[in-house]
Amino acid sequence: MFPKYTLQGIIRAALEEDIGSRDVTTAALLSGQETGKAQAVAKSELIVAGIDVFRETFLFLDGSLAFMSHTKDGLKAAPGDRIAEVSGRLTSILMAERVALNLFQRMCGIATLTSRYVEAVRGTGAKILDTRKTAPGLRVLDKYAVKTGGGFNHRFGLYDGVLIKDNHIAAAGGIRPAVTRIRGYAPHTLKVEVEVKNQQELREALEAGADVIMLDNMSLEDMKAAVSFASGKIPLEASGNVTLANVRQIAETGVDYISIGALTHSVPAADISLKISQ
Repeated sequence: MFPKYTLQGIIRAALEEDIGSRDVTTAALLSGQETGKAQAVAKSELIVAGIDVFRETFLFLDGSLAFMSHTKDGLKAAPGDRIAEVSGRLTSILMAERVALNLFQRMCGIATLTSRYVEAVRGTGAKILDTRKTAPGLRVLDKYAVKTGGGFNHRFGLYDGVLIKDNHIAAAGGIRPAVTRIRGYAPHTLKVEVEVKNQQELREALEAGADVIMLDNMSLEDMKAAVSFASGKIPLEASGNVTLANVRQIAETGVDYISIGALTHSVPAADISLKISQ
């Protein structure tokens, strides 16, 4: 799924942030010997994503805890469905609860929203992409959740793909000099994508030899014109102001990809509760 050292680093930092020197409330209420179990239950319809992250958060804090999953990533859960159960020392369950839910609910929320976008464009041929607009430090989890929801990952970071945006173009003095400099610097294995805002910039990017073109905040009419002009010679990606209400119309213009920052930058967390029973 993702490198274990990466996941452990994320969990460690989150737990240290939350617990600090101690959990004052739990330390005051319990001796540390009490045992019990807690069940995670879906409170709304969702796509499960990150069940292993949920488990590993509890086990990272206390390896003696027992964890049982009732589902797996990619499956739907309805309100009232039991998702998982964790049992053992109640002090450990209480201390890990918030961090485990924070990570898991966010991942399920991303997968659930992504699946809605994927379903909205079904049959058009367009693929739903994420962006780099992820929560700092959680990109590996955010992008995994997008894939779990049926979407596709754009570049992971600045190092594994070239995307020449408007500020790059301004800094370089135009699309052609920007592409030329990139070709002379970046490995030939990296595709060069160029962001354009109008038909003139589209022509410039095509003539400069871009591998992919991003149509930034274009109207539906302009996107249709761009698809017609490109004539299938190069993949086109639509980006900007994409919603569930208009994504189908955007897909029907004929673009190959639709990138959506909202999948990860402002997604609502899935509603999941964790209830203890001794």
